[in-house]
Amino acid sequence: MESPGDSQSSLRSSGRQVNVRVKRCNNPPPGQTKRKATDTEEEEDQSEKKYRKCEKAGCSATYPVCFASASERCAKNGYTSRWYHLSCGEHFCNECFDHYYRSHKDGYETYASWKRVWTSNGKSEPSLKAFMADQQLPYWVQCTKSDCGKWRQLTKDIQLTASLASTYRCGMKFNNVKTEGPDQCCLPEDLRVAEVIDSWWHSMLILPPLFKDSPASPFLTAYYPDCVGMSPSGSTSNLSHAELRAEHCRLNGNIHVQLNIYFPFYQPNECGKALCVRPDMMELDELYEFPEFSRDPTMYLALRNLILAYWHRDCKEVLTPQKCAPHIIVRGLVRVRCVQEMDRVLHFVTRKGLINTGVLSVKRPLLPERYHNKNVIVIGAGASGLAAARQLQNFGMQVVVLEARERIGGRVWDDTSLGGITVGRGAQIVNGCVNNPIALMSEQLNVKMHKLGERCDLFQEGGSATDPAIDKRMDFHFNAILDVVSEWRKDKSQNQDAALGEKIQEVYKTFLQESGIQFSELEEKVLQFHLSNLEYACGSTLDQVSARSWDHNEFFAQFSGDHTLLTGGYSSLLNKLAEGLDIHIKCPVQAIDYSGDAVIVTSSNGTQWTAQKVLVTVPLTLLQKNIIQFNPALPERKLKAIHSLGAGVIEKVALQFPYRFWDSKIQGADYFGHIPPSPDKRGMFSVFYDMDPQGKQSVLMSVITGEAVTSIRDMEDKDVANQCMKVLRELFKEQEVPEPVKYFVTRWSRDVWSQMSYSFVKTGGSGEAYDMIAEDVQGKVFFAGEATNRHFPQTVTGAYLSGVREAVKLPPYNSFPVSRGSNNTSMKAHWL
Repeated sequence: MESPGDSQSSLRSSGRQVNVRVKRCNNPPPGQTKRKATDTEEEEDQSEKKYRKCEKAGCSATYPVCFASASERCAKNGYTSRWYHLSCGEHFCNECFDHYYRSHKDGYETYASWKRVWTSNGKSEPSLKAFMADQQLPYWVQCTKSDCGKWRQLTKDIQLTASLASTYRCGMKFNNVKTEGPDQCCLPEDLRVAEVIDSWWHSMLILPPLFKDSPASPFLTAYYPDCVGMSPSGSTSNLSHAELRAEHCRLNGNIHVQLNIYFPFYQPNECGKALCVRPDMMELDELYEFPEFSRDPTMYLALRNLILAYWHRDCKEVLTPQKCAPHIIVRGLVRVRCVQEMDRVLHFVTRKGLINTGVLSVKRPLLPERYHNKNVIVIGAGASGLAAARQLQNFGMQVVVLEARERIGGRVWDDTSLGGITVGRGAQIVNGCVNNPIALMSEQLNVKMHKLGERCDLFQEGGSATDPAIDKRMDFHFNAILDVVSEWRKDKSQNQDAALGEKIQEVYKTFLQESGIQFSELEEKVLQFHLSNLEYACGSTLDQVSARSWDHNEFFAQFSGDHTLLTGGYSSLLNKLAEGLDIHIKCPVQAIDYSGDAVIVTSSNGTQWTAQKVLVTVPLTLLQKNIIQFNPALPERKLKAIHSLGAGVIEKVALQFPYRFWDSKIQGADYFGHIPPSPDKRGMFSVFYDMDPQGKQSVLMSVITGEAVTSIRDMEDKDVANQCMKVLRELFKEQEVPEPVKYFVTRWSRDVWSQMSYSFVKTGGSGEAYDMIAEDVQGKVFFAGEATNRHFPQTVTGAYLSGVREAVKLPPYNSFPVSRGSNNTSMKAHWL
């Protein structure tokens, strides 16, 4: 607890001496004889004794002025036994200290009442200095006139709000009183404002700023406010963040609202939620970027948390410092400093891809000029390439995208040939919507996501439905087997990897021998169904997948929330990402030469493209088969990592029918399962999806996984469709199943520019391979794609995030124009 006799901590003086109060003149009255020079010096010495400097070492205030004026005996700008320092330019006198601190004084109850609130809500010491900073310092506000921008100090009786801060102009009326005199913008700005920008000023700040009414407060009710940059005395909203977003959208006339998909902050003792940040702690890259906040991160956390929360209120508009600044509600000159720091913090989280991302239309570059006029070539117009290109162009850089196909999207390829229903030949499901950038882009574009239900009835050939109890029991045993595999890999003495399929069989046989349990024939078939789902997840037969690393990404926080079907397909998102980008289709890249200062990219027709950096986003198989020649060759470490991953393949078959024959049996479920009649049939049409949740069109889609992919490789499409129809007629044997009106079968294994669906870790490999493939080479050649994302492989989300990740790394320090040449002819081109 503070008392008048407390000593102030000593900090190194900056050597600055800026007077806050002008020293009085001691001119003699008219007619009075001037004293001798020596007498004058003695009088000045006596005059100095009437004033006391701030006892804070290094404070620039030679003659402090009390901002509080609470006590009748307030020193104002005169003598006091002690000046209390809050910042250089903000002090209060010992008399005002006593006014609030002493129990017999008039202000004591005000302080005591505040102290009770602070103690009940906060964690920091409710000192009198904290009280003065939180309750008594005047607010500062900036004039919003474009030709002014001066900072003005408000009187103590005026409470600052976001609305006032966003509309304030010099000379604005308050309480129907207008300042008299000339244009108030012509008046000079307080000299103290100029000091605030200096790092020296920040080091002399006694208490960190704690914001009131921050947009982050609804997200952080489980935290002590002062641990996350907010004032314990500030008013807290009774609305949840979801309710606040709904209200915001209502006020802005936005009907389409998808709630409960944004949780930007970890809650206390919470883990396992992807793309969250700790609101009470700076991350390593933040400490590296803002080392000045390493000792006390409160100001940074307050700004960063405000920015993230405000972005998630409305992700459809570019978030700017001008939008955020009015929401910085804190007393004192420190508000000037916070508004000044807002630019840096907002640009940093923008560069990281935490805000101002997705499919936003940007009218002006998001980053400062030092990032402009840089240039990058992106190879591949899939999710990762488009994500990186969009980010880089929004940053203000010049980007060229080279795509081998005659379309964009890569392994995202939506088909609408079956009655107008969108069926993804590639990806179409979003696995976990909370904080998922795919969900973010869907909201930005008002694209609907259909929540997939959990019910999946299993049917046997012959038409019988499987007892859910049997499915539940075998699902339990299946997961128990995987748990045993997990325990096995924890054994450090086991240095050798094994195939996942081999290990599962070993554990299964041991379990049967030791337990004496005998599964029925149906139970064995249900177990095969769950194994086919595992092959679907891995994209491969289990005899190729690493038992040690098959689920390596599960060690990292994954996306939680609902699994959804993008009924309109991923293409609507990727097409929007591609808008305004300089994309060259039918332009396969043959070689990348990064031996010189510039990177030269050569296409198959001999055209050369030159830039400072290149981002390679081609599928893993193309790197494994050396479709692109690198000069110099890629490092051995990277090549080894590339070949330690497998190229998984799944295929799809989709059929359109004249009517929905399955409705009466499926009863509104989004999908249903097919129990394989034997292990060798596992993976052949194991799950059927209803592609029209509205129930108006009649389209089913099924997947082919594992060994079944090989079995259909040389079959004609009509034969694959006939095989699928045989299965459907077995599952619905009690009724007539009509012939399909139309169908298609995917052939990703034959696709020249993919030759795969998604990656997996082969036996003997590890998840570290994803990180190694993601490493750049000489700071010139960068890599993105789902096979470079260790946390989120095998997904469009992972591919997208890998592109955003590389966009953070790509802005170069030096630049020269992108140039294109054909054979010996060179032509300069500007890519904007």
